[in-house]
Amino acid sequence: MNPQMITILIVVAGLVIWRRRNSMYRPIKGNGRRILIPLIFLLPAFSLLFNPEFQLPAIELAAAVGAGLLLSIPLILTTNYEVRGDGQIYAKKSIGFMISFVGLLLLRLFMRDYLSDLDPNELSAIFILVAVGYVIPWRVASYIKFRTVYTGNMQVAE
Repeated sequence: MNPQMITILIVVAGLVIWRRRNSMYRPIKGNGRRILIPLIFLLPAFSLLFNPEFQLPAIELAAAVGAGLLLSIPLILTTNYEVRGDGQIYAKKSIGFMISFVGLLLLRLFMRDYLSDLDPNELSAIFILVAVGYVIPWRVASYIKFRTVYTGNMQVAE
C-alpha cells in the first residue's frame, strides 16, 4: 500500500477515534435516531454493485457480508450507554471499543494487501460489503441499546 493511502487511513482513523472519544463527554440528544443517520451515507456505496464491470460470484458477496457481520460483534459488545448524574444518556467510556476499532482497521489494511491481485473494482466492492456488513448491525444494535436505556430512564423520570 502506498504512503498516501496509509496517511489517509491514519487521518480518518484518528478523526473517528477523536469523535468517538469526545462523544463520551456529551449527552446524546433526542430519542437516538441520530445513531442511525450514518447508515444513509452507505447508500451511494451500493451503486458500485450495479456497475456493469463488476462481476463477483454470489458466494464471495455472501462471504464479504458474513465477514462484516463477524467484525461487528466486538463493536456491538463494546458499545454501551449509561445515564449519568445529570439524567442525560451518554456513551459509556470503553477502551475496548478503541482497541476493536483499531484492530478492525489493521485487519482491513492487511487484507487489502493480501487481496491486492483482485481487480480494483472487485476489491472495492468486497470492502464496501464488509463495511456494510459491520456498520449496519453495529448501528442498529447501538440504537436498540440506546432505546433500552432511554425507555428505562423515561420510566424512572415518571
